[in-house]
Amino acid sequence: MLKKKKPVNTNNTENINDVNNEELQNEGQEQAPETEAVETQQEAATPTAEEKLKDELAQANDKYLRLYAEFDNFRRRTIKEREEARKTEGKDVIVALLPVLDDFERAQRAMEKATEVASVKEGVALIQHKLKNILGQKGLKEMASIGTAFDADLHEAITNIPAPTDDQKGQVIDEMEKGYTLNDKVVRFAKVVVGA
Repeated sequence: MLKKKKPVNTNNTENINDVNNEELQNEGQEQAPETEAVETQQEAATPTAEEKLKDELAQANDKYLRLYAEFDNFRRRTIKEREEARKTEGKDVIVALLPVLDDFERAQRAMEKATEVASVKEGVALIQHKLKNILGQKGLKEMASIGTAFDADLHEAITNIPAPTDDQKGQVIDEMEKGYTLNDKVVRFAKVVVGA
């Protein structure tokens, strides 16, 4: 027996094509939200100009605060170091003068028992010499004033007297108090008598 062929339903083919088209459209629609989500994430990941400026401002502000704090610490430390230096700035000179002070104490004890003036004079002269040497090592020098021309940068005139000779006019004739320099800078002016 011959079997009859079933007629091909053309509607089914159309239906299959419609289903396929709908699936493709649905897939496209499903992919569209995923693509939009990725794009939204990328937009969120890339900062806007305003956000960049805010970030730069925050960094600059942080850097400024750190520098300010560092400078403030430096200023405080410097002030403290200066105060400590002022308290001990003459320490080396004072320590160097302590042996001279000891010598003066010995001289006083010796003067109480001394019968000869010559030995006391000699002891005092030795102490003075020792004191001058110590101060000289620290940079202190006596100014030679007598016989030099009066210089207002080095001398302080106490009085004027008539000059014994014409070549002594404007010259230092006598010295009432010696002048001193410390490392070539005047620390005490010489008090002098000037010839007029």
